[in-house]
This record gives sequence, C-alpha cells and structure tokens, in this order.
Amino acid sequence: MIDWESLRYFAALARSGTLLGAARALGVEHATVARRVAGLEEQMAVKLVDRRGRRIVLTPEGERVAKMAERMEQEAQAVERLGLAAGATVAGEVRISAPPTLAAAILPAALVAVRARHPDICVTIVGETRYASLDRREADVAVRMTKPEQGNFVISKLGEVAFGFYATAAYLAATPEAQRTFIAYDETMASAPQSIRLAEATEGRKVTLRATTLEFQLAAARASGGIAMLPNFMLTGVDDLVEAIPQGQPLTRELWLVVHADIRTVPIIRVVMDALKSVSWSGKPLPTLPQTTA
Repeated sequence: MIDWESLRYFAALARSGTLLGAARALGVEHATVARRVAGLEEQMAVKLVDRRGRRIVLTPEGERVAKMAERMEQEAQAVERLGLAAGATVAGEVRISAPPTLAAAILPAALVAVRARHPDICVTIVGETRYASLDRREADVAVRMTKPEQGNFVISKLGEVAFGFYATAAYLAATPEAQRTFIAYDETMASAPQSIRLAEATEGRKVTLRATTLEFQLAAARASGGIAMLPNFMLTGVDDLVEAIPQGQPLTRELWLVVHADIRTVPIIRVVMDALKSVSWSGKPLPTLPQTTA
C-alpha cells in the first residue's frame, strides 16, 4: 500500500516547486522531503520528478499523481475539520494567520486574556507575509488585509487601518521639501495600495531606503532617514514622528476576519474569534502636521 505521508510530502513539493518551499510548508528539513519523495518513487517504480538544480519539474506521471494526492489531501482535511467541529470543549490548539507586524502590535493583549480565561487553549500565531491556507489547515483563523473572493469561508470585517506619511520634526525642519527623500518597501510589495500611494507622493523625489519590513521603515524614519508611509497601529507609544505630508483622504485598508465555514461554530474557534473582534483596530489618530518651512 502506498504510504500516505509520502504522498502528502509529494503534494507539498508539487505545490511549491522546490524542496525548500515544501519543507517550509511542512515544517521539516528539505532532506526529509527529498527522502520521502524518493521513497515514493521507489515504492511506485515510477519517476515523478525531474530535478533541475533547486527547481523541481514534475514528469507526466508526477502531474497525474500530484492531482490525485491533492484530492486525497483535501478529503483528509475535510475529515479533520469534521472531527474538530464535533468537539464541544474549549481546549486545544488554534492557529491564527496574520500579517506579522500587525500581529505583534495588536494581538498579544487579547490573546493573553483569552488564555487567562481558557487555560486549555493553545494559540499559535502564523506571522507570515504570505497567506496561510485555511483549506489545508495551515491556520484555523486568519486576519487579512484583502477580502477573499472565493472559498468556503465565513468573513467578517474587523475594521480599517489608516496609513500616513511620517518623519521626525527635525528632519522636516532641516530638509527643504524638494530634497526630502522616502523610505519604502522593496519591489516585492510594489502592487500594495500603500506602495502605490507613496509612489504618487514622491513627485520625482528619491526613495533612498527600502526594506521588506515595516519595523525597519519605522526605525529609519525615527532616525531622521526620510519620510515613511506607516500604518496607524505602529504609532502607539511613538512620540517622535509627525505627519509629513497631509492627505485629503487618508489611505485606509480594510481588515477581515476569515474562518473556514466547517469550523466556524467550534467552541475554541468561537472564543478566539470573539477575542479578535473585541480588539480596537483603529490605532492612533494621525498626528497633526506641524508648521514647517521649506
């Protein structure tokens, strides 16, 4: 009989296209994925993948097996959700997927409070920039800045996050307007609404610092490194930044709470969802633009 675990590893490899990507998704070493797939090929006496450097290309047989393995995995996950839905106790693990910076800024107090009331709940934060799959139970609940357009999900609006342009008052006072520079994401986030708004605001001025994380952008702005576009939830306790560019209509992004429909009534899921809905997502008001001279 074919080993299901090896099929699961092969399905992850087929989805990601690399051993490293599959290993990251499964939480194992890439050598383990390679060994499992090689064992599956040996057991089936069929070549499933062509190894071309770091990339993996499926053979025609591998393509067919990958589709069958995907269907089997979906059915297994449906069985898992059914088992979870049958539970009536407020105990067990709940995995929450959320943007890492937002999760760190907003979620700790609410989730610590949940643990205090329900000590048998274990909460795991999947703080990744990519969206964890609720269908594959990479997470049970997700906080997202983009509303899912498809899938068997129950979706609730949590609130909105406002973005503004910030710098230190010292930087604005010392730097003529035409010479002010910007701090931004790298090209991987070029299509994000906040990146587009920042690009519009530069008006030919330079972006001199780029980073994949908001934490670095905030730190660079506080070090008088330029103007950064930051979400209001990062401004709590930050008193050395002021609004650098006024916006007639501040950019806002909606926050959505997403859960698979099969588990929406599970007690431990409901408890965590209620906690997330109780959080204040509005953040700190935009600081008043100071009077500066160019």
